[in-house]
Amino acid sequence: MQFPDPLIPGRLLRRYKRFLSDIRLEDGREVVAHCANPGSMMGLAEPGAAVWLSPSRNPARKLKYSWELVAADGALVGIHTGRANALVAEALEAAKVPELDGYGQRRPEVRYGTNSRIDFLLEAPGKADIPPCYLEVKSVTLKRGRALAEFPDAVTVRGAKHLAELSEVARQGSRAVLFFLVQRGDCTAVAPAADIDPTYAAALSEAVAQGVEVLCYGCRLSPAEITLDARLPLAL
Repeated sequence: MQFPDPLIPGRLLRRYKRFLSDIRLEDGREVVAHCANPGSMMGLAEPGAAVWLSPSRNPARKLKYSWELVAADGALVGIHTGRANALVAEALEAAKVPELDGYGQRRPEVRYGTNSRIDFLLEAPGKADIPPCYLEVKSVTLKRGRALAEFPDAVTVRGAKHLAELSEVARQGSRAVLFFLVQRGDCTAVAPAADIDPTYAAALSEAVAQGVEVLCYGCRLSPAEITLDARLPLAL
């Protein structure tokens, strides 16, 4: 996924109200950028951190910039959770996820479960031997001192609900897949952050026992683009 416009470097002054951040650009100007990340962003929102912003092409938009990348622990990290689905969709289109080959149709945001929407419903029209695949994508950014990516970085009731719904999908005979997209390139495995959200960690183990598949992939990042990298193991 290439950024449509060159990213603008700056320094983080502060992140506040979850979705706002104050950034000082290299020319000295201070701007307010949208922070498209509902998590705690543990370790990624330190004042003074090098960041990169994307400019908006919409002249009517109130906030003219979106926060895209941050430098942390010597690596670039993609903090824009909204990019995760686009990255996975691009990888599926390019057949870069062999575990999900064979599906000729992909529909986003399909209703399922209890007032939920699955990120992608993959189907193989005309192939009765291939069950539909319900694919839920999670953006992962947390790393704490080791080469281990962890999810979540804050308590997520919604995430546990998704796991329960995926488990039900698996029990009913469809394929249920949870996709952890690690938006950083310095991790060698993915694990649940059980100390942050023990309920989610327990729900993940139960979901795997019920037949939910878990795919973990890293990313290669630069101020020009983010692309899918190699598959990573899940450490339960």
